[in-house]
Amino acid sequence: MTFTPSEHIQTILRNLPMKPGVYLMKDDQGTIIYVGKAKKLRNRVRSYFNASAEDNPKTLRLRENIRDIDFIVEENEIKALILEETLIKRHRPHYNIALKDDKKYPYIKINWNEPFPKVETTRRIANDGSRYFGPYVAMWAVQNTLQSLRKVFPYLTCDRVITGNDPRPCLFYDIKLCVAPCIGAVNQEQYRAMIAELMDVLGGKSEGVVARLQLEMNAAAENLNFERAAALRDQLRAIEYITRQHKAVSSDFIDQDVIALARDKDETVVQILFVRNGKLIGSDARSLEATEGETDAEVLGEFIKRFYSTSAEVPAEVVLPQNIEEARIIQSWLKSRRSGERVTITVPKKGDKRQILNVAEENAKETLHMLRAQWEADSHKHETAIKELQTALNLPNPPVRIECYDISTTQGTAIVASRVMFVQGTPKKDEYRRFNIRTVTHAGSDDYQSMREALTRRFARWKEAQENPTPRLVGKEDKDETWRLLPDLLMIDGGKGQLGVAVEVLREFELTDKVPVVSLAKQFEEIYLPHNPIPVILPRRSDALFLVQRVRDEAHRYAITSHRARRTKLGMASQLETIPGVGPTKRKALLKAFGNSIDAIRQASVEQLAAVPGINRKLAENIKEAL
Repeated sequence: MTFTPSEHIQTILRNLPMKPGVYLMKDDQGTIIYVGKAKKLRNRVRSYFNASAEDNPKTLRLRENIRDIDFIVEENEIKALILEETLIKRHRPHYNIALKDDKKYPYIKINWNEPFPKVETTRRIANDGSRYFGPYVAMWAVQNTLQSLRKVFPYLTCDRVITGNDPRPCLFYDIKLCVAPCIGAVNQEQYRAMIAELMDVLGGKSEGVVARLQLEMNAAAENLNFERAAALRDQLRAIEYITRQHKAVSSDFIDQDVIALARDKDETVVQILFVRNGKLIGSDARSLEATEGETDAEVLGEFIKRFYSTSAEVPAEVVLPQNIEEARIIQSWLKSRRSGERVTITVPKKGDKRQILNVAEENAKETLHMLRAQWEADSHKHETAIKELQTALNLPNPPVRIECYDISTTQGTAIVASRVMFVQGTPKKDEYRRFNIRTVTHAGSDDYQSMREALTRRFARWKEAQENPTPRLVGKEDKDETWRLLPDLLMIDGGKGQLGVAVEVLREFELTDKVPVVSLAKQFEEIYLPHNPIPVILPRRSDALFLVQRVRDEAHRYAITSHRARRTKLGMASQLETIPGVGPTKRKALLKAFGNSIDAIRQASVEQLAAVPGINRKLAENIKEAL
């Protein structure tokens, strides 16, 4: 059905200017829910309401909530982009792509504009004449680097005014962690030369410093000054430790940020490798929100704008896995962020840059996998998710036991319903069950009837367990427990139709008040409750949403696996039953004898086939010949 905006919105769409600017979309509360920029405001904003938007779930969800649209005209696209970023940071709109954590990286700062430069840490870069080195992914990495550097270059850390005439130095001079310019042990020229070498090491240009120290160490050893030689050796080791952290990855000796993307359903991770002076000095991964329905190119473009709007440093080159829209505009904006120095966006196909990009892509995939694994292993998050879900769905009890059902079929054949069980937020695979659907056999499958059969059979087993409370034990395990225990939440993978079927089945078994049921719509991940046309939309940042997604994805995976297994088995059965003399009974006997493997039956000898109950030698020969 075609979406028709309100008269108010239609009036706005007709009268938007054909000029560059920023548009702000608002909901019925007047809250800004999306901020965007455009070269031509009218064309861009109207695109949200055209037929071309029908295939984008995120856009469909956004426009259903738009009640008003404001706009601000700008002189050009660059100014529009700058204003867009300012407004996004101020209002943090729900539907804009956002970084989950807006952190600033630490840097090492050298106050080179001072007579006796000091070495500090900072998270902000200012145009104050100082030299900055980084970024580092964590402050501990900065502190480790400075600890090693100070053994080689014992720089000032005190607040004294350096005159060279102080009567005595501080304790750091005695433990060889300061060269004491305060007492004139070194003059200003000597001190600045030492700091210049320190900056060379931080900048990846340690070769000259290492060569000088090696010459001095060898000379000290030849003069039998072993204490001095040992001190120089320790300094060389400290420099080696620092440079070992910085792997050479490029022969261009320029500053680069290498950016890669990994996505899995609605989860998105961006990996950044920081290359400075041709050497890899660090990396970091950032999670993104509100990326559903966006292309990789759109996600990369939005990430660059979000990331560099708050970054303390913009490199000379940004390396990407693919081209992005508005690359020229973004390059111009990055140039303005870099004080007018040129910034290049590169998409390499081969060479060193492609290799380091491959490393970034592999790290992005591993990071995404690790984030999911960490969530699954975090019991606190499971508890939070369960509490959030209980509140959002107004459940009488925490949904500790969640059953989820899904249907898998191919053109009405081999229909399988799957049930997965989650207990305390984690899958309980020994309680997974599959139902081979028997009542739907015609082409063009009926998902509603398939769901009805699966749920009816499930709760019939519950009723049977109530009428016969003695558990059926296999070993020491109660095999009926999975049917006897009712779920705290019954989840159906589907829309309102499937939910209606579930409600009817629960009513038949008088479980309406005992088993809460919801359905999860595939397109927008909206949760529908019985007798309520308005769905529940869980916050995209919530642990509850992630739990619901995991349950749904696991039900879908298990349904597909079960369907594939049944289809394969049906294929074997049909192949055997084409042989004259082999009916259902003998087919089952053959499959049982040879482990449900058609290949094992094919490879068996006539004697082995004849040993199967019901198979005589003549039939065995026919089977051998047919296969």
